[in-house]
Amino acid sequence: MRSQICRSARTILSAASKQASRSFSGGRAAAAALTFRGRVQALSSSGSFESGNAFRGWISGVLAIPAAAYMLQEQEAHAAEMEQTFIAIKPDGVQRGLISEIISRFERKGYKLVAIKILVPSKDFAQKHYHDLKERPFFDGLCDFLSSGPVIAMVWEGEGVIKYGRKLIGATDPQKSEPGTIRGDLAVVVERNIIHGSDGPETAKDEIKLWFKPEELVSYTNNAEKWIYGVN
Repeated sequence: MRSQICRSARTILSAASKQASRSFSGGRAAAAALTFRGRVQALSSSGSFESGNAFRGWISGVLAIPAAAYMLQEQEAHAAEMEQTFIAIKPDGVQRGLISEIISRFERKGYKLVAIKILVPSKDFAQKHYHDLKERPFFDGLCDFLSSGPVIAMVWEGEGVIKYGRKLIGATDPQKSEPGTIRGDLAVVVERNIIHGSDGPETAKDEIKLWFKPEELVSYTNNAEKWIYGVN
């Protein structure tokens, strides 16, 4: 029976594996077990244990690892994956009354709004925002457009928000954007694609720094987070 349990398991927690190696000498038996979401996963390199008492004693030792320590590890991993991105609703999106529609899509996904303001950027400011496109022939027109009216500048926070935020937005050319994306559903031509989103971690940091002062970003816990991420 014990050998069947050992053969059936496939996942080993590295920390438990090290504990097992220390607990059993001579290389005759090494095992690892972990209670994870109600399951015990075990593996024996030799396929058997010297005695039932040894097996039960080893399992008891492993399961004695405090649950609080494991939960802390989960929370630290969760915190490490949180990130922020810059999202702007361009003048055409504002003038078309799409502010609430766009914000609601990020909210329904589960991302958290931590900064928002409305402003009319100067052309000089627009040039700073699009500095990486300075050599492109459409650079001047792009800056004229961004500075042509009110812009909604935002910072959104969540796990994977930079990459998935781009997916929510859709391709730069609305004609190539999938249905269900913001541009795919709400825009028609690339010159009026209604929204901007950071394309990577470094860009996000630079754009947030350009558009917002540090004190304008709000740090808070959303009551919905435990239902979004499963962290109690």
